[in-house]
Amino acid sequence: MEDEVILLNFWLSPYGMRVRIALEEKGIKYENREEDFSNKSSLLLQMNPIHKKIPVLIHNGKPICESLVTIEYIDEVWNHQSPLLPSDPYQRSQARFWANYIDTKVIHYHEFVIMKTEEGEEKEAAKKELLEHLKLLEEQLRDKPFFGGDNLGFVDVALVPLFCWLYTNALSGTFIDENQYPNIIAWAKRCTDKESVSKSFPDENTIKRFAEERRLLRQGE
Repeated sequence: MEDEVILLNFWLSPYGMRVRIALEEKGIKYENREEDFSNKSSLLLQMNPIHKKIPVLIHNGKPICESLVTIEYIDEVWNHQSPLLPSDPYQRSQARFWANYIDTKVIHYHEFVIMKTEEGEEKEAAKKELLEHLKLLEEQLRDKPFFGGDNLGFVDVALVPLFCWLYTNALSGTFIDENQYPNIIAWAKRCTDKESVSKSFPDENTIKRFAEERRLLRQGE
């Protein structure tokens, strides 16, 4: 009997993109169900009653919540191809460390830069902090094709939706200097050349229209 795999998602969510990339990389058939945040489905409320947020992966009726937890689950259950976490315990611990660093350090400033539409000292300070965190990741990547080595791995899946939001100039403006971040920019291009990543990203023009509509709505408030 074939597994039933459903992803409760929102097209613009970088967390949802993470899960989609993992599913696509593994070649898993799944149904992507879009959620309306103004009218959350009864299924979402049932499957994630604690946080009531996406993404939620439902595998044969059982929910898995939180994007990094979900990626690990996907890697463990469908472990016959495209491993995302290393088999070596130490290397696996390091991958988890950097993924956690992305979620606890990078993402805070990423969301501030993305969500704050007005330019000013606060936004500039957030950009500076974000660039410092990206510089550390740049040094960690060095000359490797991916954070996972020769193949896309756990840390790559965790970071690429956040980084590409910034670098595409879709929401926040381009402020990442290619000369200062050559490794991570080359890495991002390698990631987006992969079908599993490109299929999971929304069209850039669609993102820009969404951002402009949101900006106009805020101006009218």
